[in-house]
Amino acid sequence: MNKNNFAVTPPMGWNSYDYYDTTVNEEQVKANADYMAAHLKEFGWEYVVVDIEWYCNDAGTIRDQFQYIPFGDIEMDAYGRLQPSPLRFPSSVGGKGFAPLAEYVHSLGLKFGIHIMRGIPRKAAEQHCAVMGAEETADRIADPSSICPWNPDMYGVRNTESGQAYYDSLLTMYAQWGVDFIKCDDICDSRLYRTEPFLGWEETRMLHRAIEKCGRPIVLSLSPGPAHIDRAWEYCKYANMWRITDDFWDEWSLLKAMFARCELWQDHVRKGCFPDCDMLPLGKLGKGFGSERDTGFTKEEQKTMMTLWCMFRSPLMIGAELTLLDDWTLSLLTNRDMLDMMKETCKGMQIIRTDDYAVWVNQDEASGRLCVALFNLSDGEEKTLSVALAELENFTAGEGISVREEKTIFELWDKQESTTVSGRVEATVPAHGVKVYRVEK
Repeated sequence: MNKNNFAVTPPMGWNSYDYYDTTVNEEQVKANADYMAAHLKEFGWEYVVVDIEWYCNDAGTIRDQFQYIPFGDIEMDAYGRLQPSPLRFPSSVGGKGFAPLAEYVHSLGLKFGIHIMRGIPRKAAEQHCAVMGAEETADRIADPSSICPWNPDMYGVRNTESGQAYYDSLLTMYAQWGVDFIKCDDICDSRLYRTEPFLGWEETRMLHRAIEKCGRPIVLSLSPGPAHIDRAWEYCKYANMWRITDDFWDEWSLLKAMFARCELWQDHVRKGCFPDCDMLPLGKLGKGFGSERDTGFTKEEQKTMMTLWCMFRSPLMIGAELTLLDDWTLSLLTNRDMLDMMKETCKGMQIIRTDDYAVWVNQDEASGRLCVALFNLSDGEEKTLSVALAELENFTAGEGISVREEKTIFELWDKQESTTVSGRVEATVPAHGVKVYRVEK
């Protein structure tokens, strides 16, 4: 199965982490799926992803001390494969796993995803669990020297025939459950392992082989970042998306830094393979961390984030509790003009970046439609920004745009029509804000 025959455009959906941390349960997942089906599906949003530690019965119970409880109360089958906590996911009782929840999500016309950690549970190695399809037991395929620095649940898996059998058994189970998306953590980058001894490179390949064997098209997302630009070819060969940043939160400094990251990775965005800017921390966040709060981004910063993600064609994963979205945030997520830049035939490029401003273009190579974004990256003051039509012509494919006459331009957030001025797209842009124009032929 060719991984590029599905997820040909950047995956779009919801992930439970930013609001629920480790504590999301079945009822909450269903509520968010219901909201997505009713309000977001028609705009291309389709993945419902259960994030980290869905297998832990005691997740979040001592959050003031541990995000990930050392040697916590986890659910696991006889073959060392983690299972949903029946306390949090009651439909999983009786060995059903996530199959009933996935079936519910699918019944809404959506797709179902889960978070996993790289490796095999330490509990499986300790108990010498059998490995399905292999003679060796879990303790023989586990590498105790390959560990995650921030999560104590797993050991790495050795790149052996029995190690591959373990990953094959995992993906066979996930396919039986109806999983459409896997976010694998501690695999894209590690703060402990910077060179080849880090098993993440091998385990990415093992996961990819297991997906190919399982008979179900499953998107593979790699976390956390920042991904290694010198291994771009490898991420693209074995995964569908990979994080180009560590966890992204609602801080302006992190958003401003993303312009340099996107510039670094913009030539590696292609069908089925997407450098990932991480989740969209919008709306209500943080309940699982101990305190529900509104996003720290201003409205201008939120528009800047959505514009950059769409121009660059990053995957879009909403971090908010969907059922608590206000009308303004919903409008941000359902702007068809912005989401059109995510199409398979579109390509984005940063053509100017200074400390104070940036300019991006995004062209639909099928229709010729050209959009240009003027970003004000400075603090505290609005700026008049502009770019020459002649300069845009240099960065567009095919016939490009004519520069012999003034053009009608349409701003995609404000929905206002205007014209170019002396052959330039020009606008007054608020601090930390953006103006995005479609340039008419």
